[in-house]
Amino acid sequence: MIYIVIGYLWASILLYLLLGGADFGAGIIELFTSRKNKEKTQHTAYKAIGPLWEANHMWLIIAIVILFVGFPAIYTTMSVHLHIPLLLMLLGIIARGTALTFRHYDAVVDDWQTLYRRIFTYSSFVTPLFLGIIAGSTVSGQIDTEAKTFAGAYLSGWLQLFPVSVGFFTVTICGFLAAVYLIGEATDEADKTRYRIKSRVFQNLAIFCGVLVFAAAAYEHIPLWSWVFGQPVGIAAVALASLSVILFRILLRRPGRQPLRMLAAFQICMILLVTTYHHYPDIVLLKNGHHLSLLEEQGQQKTTEALGWALILGSLFILPALFYLMYAFQMKSRKKVYGQATMHE
Repeated sequence: MIYIVIGYLWASILLYLLLGGADFGAGIIELFTSRKNKEKTQHTAYKAIGPLWEANHMWLIIAIVILFVGFPAIYTTMSVHLHIPLLLMLLGIIARGTALTFRHYDAVVDDWQTLYRRIFTYSSFVTPLFLGIIAGSTVSGQIDTEAKTFAGAYLSGWLQLFPVSVGFFTVTICGFLAAVYLIGEATDEADKTRYRIKSRVFQNLAIFCGVLVFAAAAYEHIPLWSWVFGQPVGIAAVALASLSVILFRILLRRPGRQPLRMLAAFQICMILLVTTYHHYPDIVLLKNGHHLSLLEEQGQQKTTEALGWALILGSLFILPALFYLMYAFQMKSRKKVYGQATMHE
């Protein structure tokens, strides 16, 4: 049952990165959009993320619950020594969701809309930045559980070049995912072209930030190169991801949204596979060579079994409802577009 729990943990992280990442990326795209196109981008983004933005954080909650219930030592270590970036990430999630709600449902359009937009776009950038910083911190080997000072216990574990570079890399892949989603939701060819350009730009930025991640790792003596290219799975994942980038650039010039979305999702899967395979089952690398393993730090066996069954049974209810939500939202959008076209005729 422990492997089922670990599988759900990995899947929840992947889904949050894919769906939540595209959600955050919509705000990032809007942040770097010209003033004349902001309103159109905002409308298109809502069409793209509307059916999922309220449910996206469910995957983060599932991952947190799995750690809290199934791996309490890992949860405690992360929540204590990374509580500052965790707090900033959670504040970003709250601010972003609040601003999105107020700017969409506020009955009065006034200067407050400008404030809502700024909060939404800036928190869309900050939240994945700290999400990536947290992820980079877990494998940086800088978390010191025996530190005696405030800086050593609560700052040095994440306030380093490597975690920060991973944070900016996360921001770029969120922007890339959002641009790909927006291509399929745009109805105007000029907008499609604009989002195609943004997808290429963010993909290039992601490659550049990926190089910075390797450079920061080398500077801080983190053997990232050997982790990725020192075993066949990592080499194969990088090769497949590189081929998918080339195929993505080719299909980007052609109509159709599903192949682009599938390729973008595949690239994120390969990135997550590369970053987790080498360390498995270790999930947190601590200072002085210590580590926290998913197999060694699991909770009581009965608790793990109950958690596994809860995840299995819960998915039988959650996943069909989520798919129906997406289907209903898409049908509503199509009817709305069809109705507008009929009235125009």
